[in-house]
Amino acid sequence: MRVRKAVIPAAGFGTRFLPASKVIPKEMIPIIDKPMIQYIVEECVNAGIQEIIIVISKGKELILQHFHPSYSLENFLKEKNKEGLLQELDVLISHTKISSIEQKKPLGLGHAVLTAKEKIGNEPFAVLLGDDLVDSKIPCIKQLIDIFDQYETSVLGVMEVPKQEVSKYGIVGGTQISKQLLRVLQMVEKPLAEQAPSQLACPGRYVLTPGIFKILENTKPGKNGEVQLTDALDKLAQSEGLLAYQFEGTRYDTGDKIGFIEATLAFALKRHDLKVNVRKFLEKY
Repeated sequence: MRVRKAVIPAAGFGTRFLPASKVIPKEMIPIIDKPMIQYIVEECVNAGIQEIIIVISKGKELILQHFHPSYSLENFLKEKNKEGLLQELDVLISHTKISSIEQKKPLGLGHAVLTAKEKIGNEPFAVLLGDDLVDSKIPCIKQLIDIFDQYETSVLGVMEVPKQEVSKYGIVGGTQISKQLLRVLQMVEKPLAEQAPSQLACPGRYVLTPGIFKILENTKPGKNGEVQLTDALDKLAQSEGLLAYQFEGTRYDTGDKIGFIEATLAFALKRHDLKVNVRKFLEKY
């Protein structure tokens, strides 16, 4: 079955970006002139996703407003001959259905995904975290969808991280199928370096079968008292099977201050209207 829907969990408080995220959702903080979450939505649309469900918490309705038409602004821009300023956003709005659902309590990523169960129904779907950007020629989630289409098995995107950083991620262990593809036998949430099954970390891209919902419904709170998606994926690997694909591209953790700065500079250096002046600025330091 074709992957048509995606879930973007965006209900967290964004504490790493306080005080900026006290009122403004972290996902709405811009990388240059575009909110973080718009990059994620663009990745979905460029991968052929037709419907996006954004999981929010109370007070983060601004995220959905960003993807709704603003007729007064559009009329103003038309009068000033500046319609092109919203062209990219207009394309996104016209090419996909974007809705939201509220996660009423902060019970973890697994619970956030479970919240979208009714909107997903009985079909495979993608999950993309709202503060993980991947710069790649082929959209990262499209790479995973292609693997899913070939094997008809849930698949998550992974990248190799330094041993001292494995405690920040869900880490997979398994057997190699090909150079970039692994059959997952074990998945551990934020293990100590000496206990990690590998250095392959999942930074926030998944294509999952609807079977994950039943597992999540029976998954008890784990690390930090939250329903961990990693714990459910470990069970999914045993029951249905699970693949891990080392995606091609550069990932930026824009929920982290250094990652945010790196992403801002990297994206600025790719823009014709900014790269010359940005390079001049960097040469001063």
